[in-house]
Amino acid sequence: MRRNGMLMPVSSLPSKYGIGCFSKEAYEFVDILSQSGQSLWQILPLGPTGYGDSPYQTFSTFAGNPYYIDLEALIEDGYITLEECGAADFGNQEDCVNYEKIYHARFLILKLAYDRFKESGGLEEAEYYAFKEKEAGWLEDYALYMAVKNRFQGRSWDEWAEDIRVRRPEAMAYYREELKDEVEFYKYLQYLFYTQWMELKSYANENGVQIVGDIPIYVAFDSADTWANPGLFQLDEENIPTAVAGCPPDGFSATGQLWGNPLYRWEYHRQTGFEWWVQRVAHCFRLYDIVRIDHFRGFDEYYSIPYGDKTAENGHWEKGPGMDLFHTIRCRLGDVPVIAEDLGFLTDSVRKLLSDSGYPGMKVLQFAFDSREDSDYLPHNYGRNCVVYTGTHDNDTIQGWYQAITDEDKEMAQTYLNNHSSDEEEIHWDYICLAMRSVADTCIIPVQDFLGLGSDARMNTPSTLGGNWVWRMKNGAFTDELMEKIHELTRVTARLV
Repeated sequence: MRRNGMLMPVSSLPSKYGIGCFSKEAYEFVDILSQSGQSLWQILPLGPTGYGDSPYQTFSTFAGNPYYIDLEALIEDGYITLEECGAADFGNQEDCVNYEKIYHARFLILKLAYDRFKESGGLEEAEYYAFKEKEAGWLEDYALYMAVKNRFQGRSWDEWAEDIRVRRPEAMAYYREELKDEVEFYKYLQYLFYTQWMELKSYANENGVQIVGDIPIYVAFDSADTWANPGLFQLDEENIPTAVAGCPPDGFSATGQLWGNPLYRWEYHRQTGFEWWVQRVAHCFRLYDIVRIDHFRGFDEYYSIPYGDKTAENGHWEKGPGMDLFHTIRCRLGDVPVIAEDLGFLTDSVRKLLSDSGYPGMKVLQFAFDSREDSDYLPHNYGRNCVVYTGTHDNDTIQGWYQAITDEDKEMAQTYLNNHSSDEEEIHWDYICLAMRSVADTCIIPVQDFLGLGSDARMNTPSTLGGNWVWRMKNGAFTDELMEKIHELTRVTARLV
C-alpha cells in the first residue's frame, strides 16, 4: 500500500503560550493532513526533555513532556484562568520556542492547576486513580525521581545523597513521605498528558491519519529509567557507567560523536527474555500506530566508548542482541509495524539484520546526490519496502541544503532531475515530487519542505548545543491552494489511502 505523510514535531505546532501542544491547533493540523490526502503524521519522541532540550535525551522513556499539556483545556475546566496564563512569560515568539522561559513559567501554571484539582477532590476521582494504577510500573519511579531531582536543585541522580542514589529502602520510604505532594504533582501531569494525547490520537485515527512515533535506542543517563533499573545498563558497583554510547570518527566529525548514554547489558536483557524492551515497545504501541526505532544498527553492533573520554576516538564495536530481540518482540506483541532508522555506514551484518527483521529502512534524498559515487539513496536503487524522506529532523531543509551543496553535486542533482532551468525558489517541489514518485511504499516529507522554508527552519544540527528544537510553524502556513496541490500530487502518485 502506497501512502504519504508529514514529519511535524508537536513542539513546532502553532499555539498560544510559547510551544506547540495538544491544543486546538494540533487538531487543526490533523485536518490539514486529512485535507492534503496525507495518512501519516510522524512526530519526534514525546518524553520530558532536560538540558539541551533534545527529545532524544529525556528524563523517562515512558513519561510524556508536560510542556505539551494544553493550558486552554485547563482554563475551560476551571483549574486556571486566562488572566493567569496571560500574565506568565512563556517567551511567546511566533516562530521559535524559548525553552528557558517555558521551563520557568509552565510548571508554575501547572502547579496552580494541580492545587485546584486537589482542592476539588480530583485526587479521589475514579478515572485519576485508575490511570495511576494502570501506569504504576513506570509512574511511581518517574514521579519520585522528578521530585527528588527537584529536591537536589535539578542535579543528575549520580550527584544525589548516596542513600537515595542507590535506592536504599529506608531512603525511598523517607523521600516518598517527605515529597509526597510533589510526587503526586508529577503523577497528575502525566495524567493530563496521557488523557490529552490519547484524545488527539483518537481524533487523528478517526480522520484517517496514523501516528508515527519515534523511540530512541538509548535512554539518558540522567533519567528515571537508569536510576530505577541500573542492572539493565553497563554500570559499576557505584552505578557509574563503565562505557557510553556514541559514533566513531567519520567524514562529518574527526573525533566522532560522544552521546554519553549508558549502554545496555545485553546478556542480562537476554536472561530476562528482554522483558524491559518488550514493555517499552508495548508502551509505544499504545501511544502510536507505527514506531520508528532510532539508530537501528546499534542492535547489530554498538559503539562502546570508555567512560570519561572527552571524544569518541577510543571506542570500539561490540555485538548487540541481533534478531533475538526482534524475534522476542514479534512473539510477545505480534507483527507490529516498525520503521528502522538505518542511516549512515551500513555493514553486511546490519543489512542482514534489516532484511531478517522485515522492517522497512529509510532513504533520505539529501544523502543521494554525491557526484563522487552512485548512492543507495538515489531513487532508482530503492526497493518497495522502505520509507523515503526529503530530509529528517537532523537535516537542513531542502531549500537550505540545495543552497549549500557543491557545484558538482548541484550539477549532478540537476541532471538527475532534468531541471537545469528550474526556479530555485521552487526547487523543493522537485525533490518532493521525486520522493513521492519513487517506488517506496511510504513517503514522509518534513513540513518545512512542503512550505519551502530555508535553513532558519532547520530543526536540529547534530553535535551542536543551542538553537536546536526551537522552530515553530506559523498559523495559516497551509493555505487551501497548498493543501489542494499536495492532495493532487498525492493522488497522481497513487499515495491516497
